Amino acid sequence: MRYAINGVVATAVHYGVLTINLRVLEFSSAGLANLVAALFGITASFLGSRYFVFQKADGSLLLQAMKFSGLYGAIAVLHGVILLVWTDWMRYDHRAGFLIATLIQVALSYVGNRRMVFNV
Repeated sequence: MRYAINGVVATAVHYGVLTINLRVLEFSSAGLANLVAALFGITASFLGSRYFVFQKADGSLLLQAMKFSGLYGAIAVLHGVILLVWTDWMRYDHRAGFLIATLIQVALSYVGNRRMVFNV
């Protein structure tokens, strides 16, 4: 349940920044707007994972942050590529592409966090 709550909050941060980037700041590329938004979502997700989801995880904050960054960096690139192809190249609605990319992200991040980052 904690993972789901953290995921909803991080996704809301990510989507909120994406929306601001596209509608207010008028980024010309959904892929680039998503990459910037992903940085905000990743930060929210790390803090939530470390202090809320995996509270019993032992380990150095710096080491966990580095592992988390690597994992989420790879996931963010995948997320951005999905939006780039879905929205910029195929001209489909960015909201549907965001949902598809986020579903893939959820599966990859849970397994990666549990087994690689927080070792629980």
